[in-house]
Amino acid sequence: MCEMAGPDFSRNELVPAIAQDAVTGDVLMMAWMNREAYEETLRTGRVCYYSRSRRRLWRKGEESGNVQELQAVYFDCDGDTILVRVHQKGGAACHEGYRSCFFRKVDPNTREVSTVGDRVFDPGTVYQR
Repeated sequence: MCEMAGPDFSRNELVPAIAQDAVTGDVLMMAWMNREAYEETLRTGRVCYYSRSRRRLWRKGEESGNVQELQAVYFDCDGDTILVRVHQKGGAACHEGYRSCFFRKVDPNTREVSTVGDRVFDPGTVYQR
């Protein structure tokens, strides 16, 4: 039996949460969770984060429809980072329309930055403000 029952929110109110595609292993994004977001994620099976800019819970896909269905939850040895393995609905985790938020690749030799992958959707049409 594991000594820790889950992430340790007593030391940090917000902990990093990494979303990974449950089938391919691709890292899709990193966001933050507080205890409430973590508990909602477990309760509903849909990944919920805490938005620092909005200062509220952010239910992934609430605007775009690109929700993340929870497949598994892990936390690291210190209890200060969460890994959620997800089924990404709609094909894109990134608010810029890419499958992954990690779509910029840096060449270590030249430091040149390139875009990896294609946009799944146009953010201008999805996020109308």
